[in-house]
Amino acid sequence: MLFRSGSKYMDEIDFSNERFNGVMAAGWIRDLESSDSRIHKEKTIEKALMAARLGSADAQCFLFNCYQAYNPFYTFHVRQVDEVAGQRDRPNPWPKFWALLESLRTRSFTGHVARDAIADCSELFDDDEWNNLCRRVIIKDLRCGISEKTLNKVLKNTDWVIPVFSCQLAQDSTDRPSKMTGIKRLEPKLDGVRVLAVVQGMNISLFSRNGKEFHNFPDIAKAIQINRAIFQRNLGSGGRFVLDGEVVGESFQKLMKQAQRKSDVETSNMVYNIFDIIPLDDFQRGYWNAQQYKRFEYLDRAKSALEDATGQRTLRIVSGLEVDLDSAEGHDVMRRYAEDCVAEGYEGIMIKDVGAPYVCKRADYWMKWKPTISVDLNIVGFEEGTGRNENRLGAIICEGVDNDRRIRVNVGSGFSDSLRDEYWANRDELLGHLVEVQADAVTQNQDGSYSLRFPRFLRFRDFEAGSKL
Repeated sequence: MLFRSGSKYMDEIDFSNERFNGVMAAGWIRDLESSDSRIHKEKTIEKALMAARLGSADAQCFLFNCYQAYNPFYTFHVRQVDEVAGQRDRPNPWPKFWALLESLRTRSFTGHVARDAIADCSELFDDDEWNNLCRRVIIKDLRCGISEKTLNKVLKNTDWVIPVFSCQLAQDSTDRPSKMTGIKRLEPKLDGVRVLAVVQGMNISLFSRNGKEFHNFPDIAKAIQINRAIFQRNLGSGGRFVLDGEVVGESFQKLMKQAQRKSDVETSNMVYNIFDIIPLDDFQRGYWNAQQYKRFEYLDRAKSALEDATGQRTLRIVSGLEVDLDSAEGHDVMRRYAEDCVAEGYEGIMIKDVGAPYVCKRADYWMKWKPTISVDLNIVGFEEGTGRNENRLGAIICEGVDNDRRIRVNVGSGFSDSLRDEYWANRDELLGHLVEVQADAVTQNQDGSYSLRFPRFLRFRDFEAGSKL
């Protein structure tokens, strides 16, 4: 089998077998595209699943292609594939196509070689199969109105479930006072973009915390590739592991612009600050039982080697400090450490349980402390300004849930005059996007709802509406 499916049922199917030659699978895409109804799309996937279990090669082919297109751990490093026209009665050799995907995924084919291999493969397929399925798999967008959530809703409790990309997230320490005990590791809270580096031998892929692939930090990917052996030592992961960290640039604004670009326009002076490491298989399972202090030891061993690497300025291991929060002295040390971090320009501090595992969800194993609070909310409306702000933005209306509290607030500060003009002119495009709002505190209204005291706009936090970095 060419791909690790993670599925017992899929592992029983030999996708390299010639029985898949000549299969016509794009019909399932056309069926999905025929209606915008969510129920119709779910029924179509149900039919495909039933047909696949009964031995239908076209249904198995379709679902296998879905698995590759939506699996966040399969990246083919291609952003555009040309359509073809006028091709009929071709052999449709799916095993050759899947072999091509494997070569793209492992970067055996890159650059002009990859381009030519894709072009050669396209000539072997009917134009319908190539345009509506093959090329969409390569660019990892089937463009038929379904997502991995749609697939997994139908495929739940089956062997075809798409892996979900997730990572460990922190709780707010102010909401967890009972957890501020025991031995903790303190680290600066960086003001950057969370980046998960998935290392599979020579293949390095960078993702946001929600599985959105970054194509625009080539210097960082190259540095990881060159120094991957430093991180691999004693990890026992067979060269497959994940680095968890934060990319920091000269300014957050420049960094966000670069993160959202589709090219490496400007990546100088950007540093990948690494604070955790996990074997890839465990990351895919969503859990690694190695205690936090052991994971620190892996990175500490890598730290000195990285410092000695010639010309290595792109990767940095985050330093920290252990304190005992069962003592008054420990709390005093944490307070002074937090004050120093804020004075140096950091957002605050991270507080990590040294005995905890890595879990791919929000948990109180990691906690964050800031001098002010910040929440990520969706833009649900806009208010025109008055006086000098007439005919431009007065406030954005935001809603969202933070720590099980539904917050609705009008945010009218934190905008320059130029931003008020720009955001008002483009308000329709900005609707639904995620923004980070800073405030002094969460307040509760008389009706039981929540708001923010002295809210201030900080920044956008997404690629596209609702897609958080």
